[in-house]
Amino acid sequence: MNACDESVAAATERTRTVRPPPPLAAGAPQQPPAEGGSLERSSLDYWLLSKLRSLLGNPPVEFAVRSGTRVGPASATAVARVTFASRATLTSILADPWMRFGDAYGDGRVTIEGDLVSLLETVYQASDMGGERRVSLLRRAADVLRRRHRNSLARSRDNIHHHYDIGNDFYALWLDRSMVYTCAYYPTPAATLDEAQFAKMDHVCRKLRLNAGESVVEAGCGWGTLALHMARHYGVRVRAFNISHQQIVYARERAAREGLGARVEYVEDDYRNITGHYDAFVSVGMLEHVGLANYPALGRVAHRCLGGRGRGLIHSIGRNRPATLQPWIEKRIFPGAYPPSLGEMTRIFEPWNLSILDVENLRLHYAQTLRHWLARYEAASERVREMFDERFVRMWRLYLAGSVAAFTTGTMQLFQVLFAPGENNDIAWTRAHLYTR
Repeated sequence: MNACDESVAAATERTRTVRPPPPLAAGAPQQPPAEGGSLERSSLDYWLLSKLRSLLGNPPVEFAVRSGTRVGPASATAVARVTFASRATLTSILADPWMRFGDAYGDGRVTIEGDLVSLLETVYQASDMGGERRVSLLRRAADVLRRRHRNSLARSRDNIHHHYDIGNDFYALWLDRSMVYTCAYYPTPAATLDEAQFAKMDHVCRKLRLNAGESVVEAGCGWGTLALHMARHYGVRVRAFNISHQQIVYARERAAREGLGARVEYVEDDYRNITGHYDAFVSVGMLEHVGLANYPALGRVAHRCLGGRGRGLIHSIGRNRPATLQPWIEKRIFPGAYPPSLGEMTRIFEPWNLSILDVENLRLHYAQTLRHWLARYEAASERVREMFDERFVRMWRLYLAGSVAAFTTGTMQLFQVLFAPGENNDIAWTRAHLYTR
């Protein structure tokens, strides 16, 4: 077991509580006697717990109220136990589970015994198999009551500030050494996080067939690592755009420190304001923040930048079919975010005659990336608590664990789409360039 495997194992232990739920024997009653007497199966708490479990597709999970009532599988061992602090907590979550469960977990009004990732995987799988129709109907009803974030220029800046400007020191605790906050690419399952992030950047550069002396524009550059990688290892000049002030400051300082300031320019501005002509257009991990209504505008920018030649690549979280982002994540963690289906992504390309050349799904690579992030986050949780508070620690734990589960169960996908102007015939004949250099 290498050091990275050990950290992942440590994180798994931290997502468990000291006492896992006891197995439930086949045919055992789902509601045990309360201290000093018996509880009727028709009790309100029992009915509410049963209703929630049914809504979620009856997963092999035990649901309980702290006062003693519980409901669980009668013929299988429970994966985990979810305990609600009170009936009021339970009824609140029943009214809008996709929003209020996360808040209650963050506040400590929901506790979990067992592995958090396994619990969430089980619930996602059960919902897809048995409860999807009921879940989707109730979720749509709840969504009607929520105000949608509009990704205007001002709103986009606010959304990015909410997530990315909470402190470079925070992200440095659990990202890789190069501060890459997007899906890594694992040449082998045993690769470390640092190795996989380096391999991802190389994977992107090879797909774009970058050559020394070319110019590249990057829409959404994070902490600037991909731009530096392209300049250092492929000899290109890069203009990288981002609206996160803290990330831009970090990237500029790093470029100067590493002697690449003359080859990489970091611009604190929105992708809609990109100008100039380039040999390649790349966007890794930004499309989730663009919003469907702005896809044609993004396509216009790529079309204008490439000017009938060159290549482009967009790397984005996505879905197999259109659906909104999980509401709690959209509200508390990633405001304004939307993971598109492949069909929705074509709205970027079709209006501008941009040809899709290649599509790759790195879903399991993102699951592994998230496992490593979660491991590092758990190892640094005491420091995170000092920087913020216990609620923040729990919220981000749920976000990272839920993201692992979303990718392992296929709820989320990770698409890399390679494209070029339709009139451009200077495109790869085979995929050999991906594997030789």
